[in-house]
Amino acid sequence: MSSISEWQVEAKDTPAQWVQKAPAPLAEDQVRIRVEASSLNYKDALAVTGKGRIMRRFPCVAGIDLAGEVIESSSPRWSVGAPVLATGCFLGEQVDGGLTTETVMAAENVIARPQGVSSVQAMAWGTAGFTAALAVQRMLDNGQRPDMGPIAVTGATGGVGSIAIALLAKLGFAPVAITRRGADHADYLKQLGAVDIHAAEVDDQAPPLQKTHWGGVVDNVGGALLAQLIAQTNLWGNVASIGLAGSAKLPATVLPFILRGVNLLGVHSVEWPMEPRRQLWEKIFGDWKLDHSLWLRHEVPLPGIMPVCEAMLAGEHDGRSVVLCGADAT
Repeated sequence: MSSISEWQVEAKDTPAQWVQKAPAPLAEDQVRIRVEASSLNYKDALAVTGKGRIMRRFPCVAGIDLAGEVIESSSPRWSVGAPVLATGCFLGEQVDGGLTTETVMAAENVIARPQGVSSVQAMAWGTAGFTAALAVQRMLDNGQRPDMGPIAVTGATGGVGSIAIALLAKLGFAPVAITRRGADHADYLKQLGAVDIHAAEVDDQAPPLQKTHWGGVVDNVGGALLAQLIAQTNLWGNVASIGLAGSAKLPATVLPFILRGVNLLGVHSVEWPMEPRRQLWEKIFGDWKLDHSLWLRHEVPLPGIMPVCEAMLAGEHDGRSVVLCGADAT
């Protein structure tokens, strides 16, 4: 077999290195996947640059998602030639991830990619899209309806925020983009389906229970902004908490929860069970199918990801970046 090219992190607090190595042997109930595409998420940027402690073992290949084709299998679950994808399941954290030309995975953690859905199309959704879809599904399961009011989406120009806006709009909701970059990205956000754009501003003197503006919230920021949006959410509204780009702290009170019945829903896609994971991917490629070109802003060759990761951490990146991992891209 030919050598593998990949981004590998050798130790904590160190940036990933571009390395070539021999393929790993295949153990029982595993598959070897020729990786055709991955994507860049905020966690990938932290891992690749060494600016966040994402990895839990070393060395470890970065990349929390991938799509490609099975080229070898020791499992009855998968045949050679099967189109597949994978997200979560501790990819790029505890097990080698998708920023590589080839990888070996446990067969049980692989999802079938429908015929006709390319690896690039799958990774245009990737982890960010799956997480956005999971947030929306959790809100729907908890009774969210369009007539409850507009949905605030923070971090609106990022991957999760962009796809959340597009998906909410498709489902009949009125998504409002909450972002500090609205002036520069108004056309982009409106094309996604945002009905309005608000500045991401926090009133430090506002009371813990404020005038209602939102039927619900999809939040990627955390911190004081999330607390303010909770305080502005209408009766029985659902607030999906996904990220902490602003802060991991939540300076809030219980008043919105006990006086308005507001629900705070945690969204953790890494360990979402496999059967509902498969069902949600089927919905993404089926009833919830969207034009991924709305948010796919960049296609990056595998060796060229470092500056994109730096831009992402600097807040200078928008939409989704798909990484081209095929041999012709290395």
